[in-house]
Amino acid sequence: MADILSLAAENLLSPVILSFILGVAAALGRSDLSVPEAVAKGLSIYLLFAIGFKGGASVASHGVDATLVATIAAGLILSAGLPMIAFNLLKIMTRMSRTDAAAVAGHYGSISIVTFVAATSVLQGRGISSEGYMVAVAAVMEAPAILSALWLISTGGSEKRMDGALLREILLNGSIVLLVGAFFIGMVTGEDGLESISSFIVAPFTGVLCLFLLDMGLVAGRGLRDVRGVLGGGAIAFGVLMPLVGSLAGLAAAMLIGLSTGGAVLLMVLSASASYIAVPAAMRVALPEANPSIYLTLSLGITFPFNLTVGIPLYVTLAELATGG
Repeated sequence: MADILSLAAENLLSPVILSFILGVAAALGRSDLSVPEAVAKGLSIYLLFAIGFKGGASVASHGVDATLVATIAAGLILSAGLPMIAFNLLKIMTRMSRTDAAAVAGHYGSISIVTFVAATSVLQGRGISSEGYMVAVAAVMEAPAILSALWLISTGGSEKRMDGALLREILLNGSIVLLVGAFFIGMVTGEDGLESISSFIVAPFTGVLCLFLLDMGLVAGRGLRDVRGVLGGGAIAFGVLMPLVGSLAGLAAAMLIGLSTGGAVLLMVLSASASYIAVPAAMRVALPEANPSIYLTLSLGITFPFNLTVGIPLYVTLAELATGG
């Protein structure tokens, strides 16, 4: 417990987390601080490109092997299966409609790439190495959760069905295309390609992440301020419980595959996080009747800060205990 609290305190005092806290505080205090939408989109594009490129370069250096294939398969299974667990927990813990519960569940099978990056920074700070190809696992964990959410709706008697246009919307979502595309560019160009643009995607990365998390804090704070009365105690409890359930599923998969301590932490983080970029965009198209105030506030206002402040230190400690790292 002391190790968890120490790591949590250390994490809370990092520039990345403090930037997020500043954004939340500014929004709750009704400050006029804001990040222009075009700038926020530019920061997001930069982060996705840098993450994907570095992951692809790591795979080029590591090579494709059975562990990589098994980890990607585990990511696909977790992404498709976790929404089923989330949906059933929501039906037990809340009075959400089937549509809202399915939309929320889809977010909790997908991933938060910024939580993933924050966890990577924590691992680097502690000198814990991880498999570089974990970013490829992050990329494949976006779409299956969305498909699971739509399946949950269709099995409840809804007329909502998957069609070619919707599948195209999901698979060609901008964040997925950029992450996967940058990954393949990094894989093709390898370490030489990474070295040639390292001054652009390595050195400025943490600073850009701070600004992005400032904006995320502003968005989360406004959501928390405006959603009063919409989320009950059961929904808020779900926003904390589901990451813990997902992280344990990720840890079990990591142990079966034989990932390193760092790799186990990252798979736990991917399984514990909730999307607030790709899935909300897909839900607006696929389930327009679902309430965005519910799924966005849960994923960005409850689960995201929980993972940043408490979750990541807990996952690191659990992975170290499980792997002996």
